[in-house]
Amino acid sequence: MIDETFVDLSRLQFAITALFHFLFVPLTLGMTWILVIMESVFVMTGREIYRDMTKFWGKLFGINFAVGVATGLTMEFEFGTNWSYYSHYVGDVFGAPLAIEGLMAFFLESTFVGMFFLGWDRLTRRQHLGVTFLMAVGTNLSALWILIANGWMQNPVGAEFNYQTMRMEMTSFAELVFNPVAQVKFIHTVSAGYVAASMFVLGISSYYILKGRDVSFAKRSFSVACGFGLASILCVILLGDESGYEVGEVQKVKLAAIEAEWETEEAPAAFTLFGFPDSEEQVTYAAVKIPYAMGIIATRSLDEEVIGIDDLEIKHEKRIRNGMLAYEYLEKLRNGQDTPENVATFDTLKADLGYGLLLKRYTPTVVDATDAQIQQAVKDSFPKVGPMFWSFRIMVGCGMIMLVVFVLSFYYNAHRVIEQKRWLLWAAVFSIPLPWIAIEFGWVVAEYGRQPWAISEILPTFLATSSLTTNDLLISIAGFIVFYTGLAIVEGWLMLRFVKQGPSSLHTNKYHFEQINQQPNDEQGANA
Repeated sequence: MIDETFVDLSRLQFAITALFHFLFVPLTLGMTWILVIMESVFVMTGREIYRDMTKFWGKLFGINFAVGVATGLTMEFEFGTNWSYYSHYVGDVFGAPLAIEGLMAFFLESTFVGMFFLGWDRLTRRQHLGVTFLMAVGTNLSALWILIANGWMQNPVGAEFNYQTMRMEMTSFAELVFNPVAQVKFIHTVSAGYVAASMFVLGISSYYILKGRDVSFAKRSFSVACGFGLASILCVILLGDESGYEVGEVQKVKLAAIEAEWETEEAPAAFTLFGFPDSEEQVTYAAVKIPYAMGIIATRSLDEEVIGIDDLEIKHEKRIRNGMLAYEYLEKLRNGQDTPENVATFDTLKADLGYGLLLKRYTPTVVDATDAQIQQAVKDSFPKVGPMFWSFRIMVGCGMIMLVVFVLSFYYNAHRVIEQKRWLLWAAVFSIPLPWIAIEFGWVVAEYGRQPWAISEILPTFLATSSLTTNDLLISIAGFIVFYTGLAIVEGWLMLRFVKQGPSSLHTNKYHFEQINQQPNDEQGANA
């Protein structure tokens, strides 16, 4: 029988490492392009202040990048140590984009990160800008290949199960790369990273303006951050809508859980803005709904239904029963009864094999499952609604607050009165954590919403684990928590240290002197 405690601990360890690693990835993704913007202005104008902006924010980027690499490497090893059957079952497909990421994107990224920091006195301005640009490209290429791999877990296209090897095998690399779920996920994720970096720069720049420190430097950084951030948050919202459509197409269970859509509504479905879902009673209390919104987001139409959990349960029961037949014929094929008729029958049923494997939790032979076990497997085929419902709304709520902050910051900055809006500057400072809150809850929506699958509709999570002991996992989880907490403390200390020193540490008293002796035309340029 399945050791549920062991499975839960395996999931917990990977969740801890993934959530912690993803504290650093968004800032890395976004800071590279902010550095490109700042250095491009330096190359075009020759104004040293933009070079110093690139160097100062580059220091903070470098600290974050180093910790991000250290936390990210362990995740790839975990596939072999904690999820060995997963690696065996889908490694031929899942491993390809990760290998490309390591060989192409990560090496490119790391090489140019080193050149960025060491090349200021060795390269011309244009050459160094080229290095910064390629560093940004490499960083985002890393995200692309990782999200292609993750997108395949959500929507496993371009691969088929081979009963002879008992593994998933790739049939089309192009389908893997151009998986619509992966493409939307990539743009949505990197845009969220751009928002995080923009809010980071915006908040720290606001702090300097409030304290009257390095104001000329801070106002220019503020201008870059509010413009780039506004464009990025609009992209996140637009791609979030597109992501909702893709989920409606290929992950109807996730969509129903996000919306607490217990019953199929008459088209077009309303979007539940707020409410209190009760999974036992399958009802959402005090629901506040926006008419038509969910139908438009999920189906791009006013006449298509968004299927509710009740109807999906009926479909899943049918697929589980088909999966039992698929498992029966798989056993025949493995026992040498690979007649053309048996092979053809298995081919017609193998799309539902994963649903049959859900019964492994209750009976090792699958085919002798009782009606009660089948009904329990149907219940298991859905993620818990409560965490999905609230995680999605926290993510969206943080996004709406950030949109308001970026819009107001851009407006008042364009009118050159941002220094007078101290309430907005403080709002920007206190909004620094919002992108990370939204991103972490977005990760919960994406990954928890895939449950009970390690690979959607193919491999249940409880079958994907390794043959470790519970004590092994407890020791490694404790080790990761201690190690990662230490890294977080070190990064936090380094970040605060450099922020407190401020940009004037690059050239002693330079910006203080500039503030006292600013010329009118230079003051106007601060908002450019």
